[in-house]
Amino acid sequence: MEHKFEGTLRWLGTPINPADSTSYERVAELRFSTGSYHASAPAVYGGDDALPNPETLLIASLMHCHFLTFMAIAHKRGYAVRSYADRAEGILGMGEDKKMKMLSVALYPEVMFVDPGHAEHLPMLHQRAHANCFIANSVNFPVTVAGEAH
Repeated sequence: MEHKFEGTLRWLGTPINPADSTSYERVAELRFSTGSYHASAPAVYGGDDALPNPETLLIASLMHCHFLTFMAIAHKRGYAVRSYADRAEGILGMGEDKKMKMLSVALYPEVMFVDPGHAEHLPMLHQRAHANCFIANSVNFPVTVAGEAH
């Protein structure tokens, strides 16, 4: 079974100094059927840190996918979740092939169950969520999950 997802990108800038090929606005509009938002490069690459960038959007996709998969598995097993929060750290660096790439992402979800006794199942739930997350299965770098239960 395949599903198609679509979006568009439209550059919102103009060259700041047409004589300098590295001087250009990096903001673009990303549009999907659900809405649009502006994104940029990280400031270290001439962008605007006030806007999402490809690197933060990638780790956001991994966090959200893990969350959705975790919740589906917990729900199917009857483990009611009271709260779920996550933070992620992605490391961008030079790969062995001498190309800049995402080297790793670590997720740090915190889960609170309605029944505190369900916390003992957290490692299994995170392992299964990670093994079945569509996005984690699509990347070629390590994604680790260090979850806590309350």
